[in-house]
Amino acid sequence: PVVRMSTHGRCMCGGVQFTVDSEPSAVVNCHCYRCRQWSGHYWASTYAATDAVHIADAGTLRWYSPANGVEYGFCNRCGSSLFWRITERPDLVSMSAGCLDQPTGLHTKAAVWVAEHADYHPHHPDIVEHQYESE
Repeated sequence: PVVRMSTHGRCMCGGVQFTVDSEPSAVVNCHCYRCRQWSGHYWASTYAATDAVHIADAGTLRWYSPANGVEYGFCNRCGSSLFWRITERPDLVSMSAGCLDQPTGLHTKAAVWVAEHADYHPHHPDIVEHQYESE
């Protein structure tokens, strides 16, 4: 894998740009219904410590909270899905793996909430799956 001192990311229009000054975690694919609605498929994300994520331009960054305790960050100009965070864990922020500059050097390590996966999306035999379900 590629090891970087910092990773850069942005939304499609460039209205939100950021740098991660640490190596992001491996990618986790979330198949819960909220993440599927949020991303249009499953949410493939990596995370880092909040203090390692430096947003250079947040002019179009907006946060949406569909339920207590979680927030989704997006660009209000182009609609790019960028961030996800748990309000009880302000020390961590997840970011879309797709908004990071290539090559990322990342790999997918797991899939979560696969009990809620879309019926058109097959399971991947090489990824560890966790079957959580919403109540």
